[in-house]
Amino acid sequence: MTRRLLAGYLGLVLLVLLGLEIPFGLLYASAETSRLSNSIERDAGTLAELAEERIEENNTDELPELATDYAERTGARVVVVDRTGAVLTDSASTTPVGTDLSAQPDIATALRNRTTVGTAPDPDRGTETRYATVPGASGDTIRGALRLSYPTDILNGQVHDIWLTLALIGLGVLAVVTLIALALARWIIRPVHALERATAQLADGTLTNPPATHLGPPELRRLAASFTHTATRLQHLLKAQRAFAAEASHQLKTPLTALRIRLENFEPHLDPAVHDSLDEAIGETERLGRMIQGLLSLARLESTATTPEAADLDAVVADRAATWAPFAAEHHVHITTSGHPAGHVWAIPGALEQIIDNLLANALRASPPGTTITLATHVAPTITELHVIDQGPGMSETERQRAFDRFWRASDTHHDGTGLGLPIVEQLTRAGGGHVTLEPAPVGGLDAVVHLRPTHTHTPAAAAMGEAPKTRQATPPVRPAPTTVPREASPHFYSSKSRAT
Repeated sequence: MTRRLLAGYLGLVLLVLLGLEIPFGLLYASAETSRLSNSIERDAGTLAELAEERIEENNTDELPELATDYAERTGARVVVVDRTGAVLTDSASTTPVGTDLSAQPDIATALRNRTTVGTAPDPDRGTETRYATVPGASGDTIRGALRLSYPTDILNGQVHDIWLTLALIGLGVLAVVTLIALALARWIIRPVHALERATAQLADGTLTNPPATHLGPPELRRLAASFTHTATRLQHLLKAQRAFAAEASHQLKTPLTALRIRLENFEPHLDPAVHDSLDEAIGETERLGRMIQGLLSLARLESTATTPEAADLDAVVADRAATWAPFAAEHHVHITTSGHPAGHVWAIPGALEQIIDNLLANALRASPPGTTITLATHVAPTITELHVIDQGPGMSETERQRAFDRFWRASDTHHDGTGLGLPIVEQLTRAGGGHVTLEPAPVGGLDAVVHLRPTHTHTPAAAAMGEAPKTRQATPPVRPAPTTVPREASPHFYSSKSRAT
């Protein structure tokens, strides 16, 4: 950002300098050219009058002195001819006296009593000259002509010097502006970098080095002070939320457990006709406990900033499929895995296990006996997809859009779910940089698609070669993956009546 600010300052100053110096240089060059032309024409007229007087008085011997004296003082060249065009004197001594120049256009024009001004090469010097050829006349009587030529390289040198001077001035201004702009940019950027570092620390969970409130412009000082105040308050709220989540988990479990035990103790003393109502009360107590556990899990997810880490999706899928397979078999439901090897994806620690457990719990509740739940992986260059596909009744488009709302359940749902499973899945997936969608399965049922970020940028070799997906039966894992999931997402706690969200 410092470079961009510096480039902006210098670009603006350079634009101003160019807008000022280029017109000034062009104006100076034009003015010098005009001044030289006027000076040559004026001096040529004066010298022509003097030469005409000497020709009239037959004092042509004084003409060489007149021409040489002027040429030595100005660096010009003076050529005087008589009325026939014969050279009377040449200050450069390159044209012999008596040479006929009447055929030259400017001399011929001057002998017709007209002045000629222009630019032409000097054949003797090989340089470009600015000349004025003036007739020496009294009225209509022409006694001769005078050509005054001035080398333009002297004028070009003066113009070059002014351009060089303007360039040096411009470079000096740019150097000074660079130092000033660099100091100003650092003065502005330093608090911005401090805010950037503080924001990164806050995103990681704890602000250890708050930005200084005495650096930079007043606006950035006020911004740093407001940010520090906001960050402090936010950390206090997050700390209070974490404390609540930790304390509530213990404080709410104890009375709920005591309530369930007391309800169970009533069973021997109640009429058998009310045992069904007692079972429903105990079931609602357990559902309330799972709901509280789910809410606390969501609170911990929302209040804890966890950095995603690389996780082996294939190992997690195989582990969770093997863990759930025995419980699915009790309800005559088969769990299988398929797809190409997915490799590693980004996820917060333990998130993949919780995501798969919640989706499998929902799929198992909705799967009729004799059906199959498929865990499939699909790999693309920029995304890795995990599909949990069941063969249950599925969901309508409206239900799929509302399925991630907390506590929402379908109107025809009759089970002990809490409506927090899919919100937990969505929160865990988003924390790892992915997202989750619900789609209708190709052969009926529901396809829960978890989109995850791969840790690589290229498609695995098997997928690139176009190999057909191979079905992999769930096998017991070498060791169970550690996970902390809500009770409702555990294979020990589910009901097969219908779908839970």
